[in-house]
Amino acid sequence: MKLTRRQLATALAPAMALAKTATQPAAAAPDDELRAARNRVKTNGETLAGQPVPMATEPAFQFKV
Repeated sequence: MKLTRRQLATALAPAMALAKTATQPAAAAPDDELRAARNRVKTNGETLAGQPVPMATEPAFQFKV
């Protein structure tokens, strides 16, 4: 069976919508969301701090004045 991208998208759209609504968590309190976001930032920072970076590594941006 051959499907085009549009036919596949049309066939999967209802399933994707159903999956999206099923996976949405109940509304959390703003304090809980903030605490979770801060924990993610802290964890990501600790992970990045543990990675060795050679001195010859150039940044992905340039400061220009």
